[in-house]
Order: sequence, then C-alpha cells, then structure tokens
Amino acid sequence: MSTKIFVTEKIPDKGIIALQKQGYEVAVSEKDGPLTREELMVALTGKEYNAVLSLLTNKIDGEVFDAAGKQCKIFANFAVGFDNIDMKAARERSIYITNTPDVLTETVAEHTFGMMLALARRMSEGDRFMRKGLYKAWGPMLLLGNDVSGKTLGIVGLGRIGARVAHHAVRGFDMKIVYYDVVRNEQFEKDYGAVFVPTVEDLLPKADFVSIHVPLLESTQHLMNDVRFKMMKKTSFLINTSRGPIVEEEALYRALYDKTIAGAALDVYEKEPKIDPLFFELENILLTPHTASATIETRQKMSEVAANNIIEALAGRVPPNIIVIK
Repeated sequence: MSTKIFVTEKIPDKGIIALQKQGYEVAVSEKDGPLTREELMVALTGKEYNAVLSLLTNKIDGEVFDAAGKQCKIFANFAVGFDNIDMKAARERSIYITNTPDVLTETVAEHTFGMMLALARRMSEGDRFMRKGLYKAWGPMLLLGNDVSGKTLGIVGLGRIGARVAHHAVRGFDMKIVYYDVVRNEQFEKDYGAVFVPTVEDLLPKADFVSIHVPLLESTQHLMNDVRFKMMKKTSFLINTSRGPIVEEEALYRALYDKTIAGAALDVYEKEPKIDPLFFELENILLTPHTASATIETRQKMSEVAANNIIEALAGRVPPNIIVIK
C-alpha cells in the first residue's frame, strides 16, 4: 500500500515535489480556499492518509484526528503558530504536530516594520488621496505624519520576530527599545540597549510604537483592550502581525475613533477572515490581509519545512520541528 499525504490547500510546489520524490501519493485539496471543518472531515474520512499537511485556517480537534485514522502519524502545520490545533487531543492520540519556525522571521519582521513606516508617514492615506484626484499642489500642512527615527518602540513578546523587528529599529532607525516578555533576555539588552519591563502596563506609556509578537493563549486573548489602550500615548501607534484575537477590535475602534491613540496597523483579525466594517470608515488604520509572511521565497521555504517534517516522521524519526507542550 502506498504512503498517502493530504494537503488541505494549494501551497507552493517545493514541498509537494519533495514529498513526491519520496514516492508518496500526494493529494491536494481542489477547493479554492480553506476547507471548513466539515469539508476537512469528509476529505479525511476513510482515505487512510499517513500524514496531513494542514494550514492555520484549518481547525484541528479530536474528531478531525479520528477522521484521519490511526494510521495518520503527523499533522504538519504550514505556520509558526498552532492555536488552530487541539494539542491535548493530539497528545492523547500520539500524533506528531509540527510547525514551520525560523524561515518566516525576517519576512514578518520586514512587513511589521513596513507597516510601521507606512502608518507613521500616512502612506495609505496618501495613496487614497491621490487616487481620488485630490492632489492640487504641494502644501506645508498636507498629510503631516510622524518621524520614526529616534522614537521608542515597545516590543510585546521578544521571540524571533519581535527581536528581529527590534534589530531593524535600532540598527536602521536609531530607535530606542523597551520590551516585555515572560523571560528576560539580558544579552539582547546589551546588544541593543533595550530596556526590560515586567508588565505590559509598564511598557505602554513609554512607547511611541507598540508591536505585538506574542502567541495566542488564554492569557493573551484581548491583551490589548480598552484599559490598555488608555495607557498608551495619544501620539502612539499599534501594530499587530501576531494573532487577531490578541487585540479586542471593538476597543481598538473606539481608541482610534476617539483619538485615544494616533493609529493602528493590522495584518490579523479577531474573527478572521471577517473584519469589522467600521474600520473602513477610519483613516488612521492600515489593513493588510494576513500577508506578513507572503513572499515567494518564504512561502516556498515553509512548504519545504512542512514537507521535511512529514518525511522525517514517516521515516520513523522525530521530526525536527515537533511542538512540545509542557
């Protein structure tokens, strides 16, 4: 019997080719877009796949694992985050769960910093202004923005991506760094002149820009809410390229509408792919469609990493990017 792999949505081809070179039978969902939970269940039931390459848009729970069958050894997530997967259910069934870390760090950091610059310099507003034919002449008060150089960047979550954003900020724009994380990194502080604070509440009043880089956990859901927005400077900006539910969107709308903060940039959304249409009425928000890791190079690398995790698992070895929940 051939070894069978199911890929829940079309992905860049390097990973597919790598799986096929192993002699595996690879089936890719033909749907143009993410499978619903019910569609995924139907796709898996009775097919006897040995591995599943899943996306963060797939909600994976015990019933989905059971639909895949006992012969399925691994769900390889095409993402760094894994909040879409029931880890307890995976442990109970001895199913490997893997992710694709490291390869998207630089790309997401670039997108984050790009959003920061575009937000501060009102680039999306300027683009809309031009497209409407409103530009008549240069003026000293036209679309005044804010400098980024020399300002203070607050990093909430000093993982790989948060640290890389800080690198660009310090090395490229002479920014000052204040950061919060559950673990203090004294070497990072020495390297970048960064200041550690023990709570998010300590960080918010100090920062001109606040960039979110924490995983989605019970403790981080609605981390940014009405109370915390009021702790930020009125001239400050929020950037979120992490996970949508970390920001309470109703509270963010109020903070932007009332000018409690100066602006925000979002790449992820609380009820993704749905977005509060009230945001479209605001000029002081920049929105991108969860594309922080969307470069050809990075998505191909993610494809390769996910495929390699499957290859290693099916060869009887521990996959290199196994997620261990203590």
